[in-house]
Amino acid sequence: MINKICFKALVLSGGIFYLCGCSSIMSHSGGKEGLYSGTRANTQALGDPDTSWALKPLVALDLPFSAVMDTVFLPWDLYRNDNSLKSKVEASEKKNMEINSIIPPAKLL
Repeated sequence: MINKICFKALVLSGGIFYLCGCSSIMSHSGGKEGLYSGTRANTQALGDPDTSWALKPLVALDLPFSAVMDTVFLPWDLYRNDNSLKSKVEASEKKNMEINSIIPPAKLL
């Protein structure tokens, strides 16, 4: 009887833990987005005029939980280094943009 109650409490608290900070969980399941990626995604969604009026209250409700989850994930974010193809391409493009700002590419005729 006690084991059943403990199991139900564990499942319920685990579900609440994973539902809180949903943007943080989603952003950490993809490539490296940097520090506090879930909180940043929420603030961008709140400021975006294309975000649905029905979604904005849910995003505002999720914002403090994502901030807490991002703080929990902070040591992991600082530890991991991203070697994905996406990050390598972005770094290469950034380097090319820096070179092109100094030496513009030749115009095509």
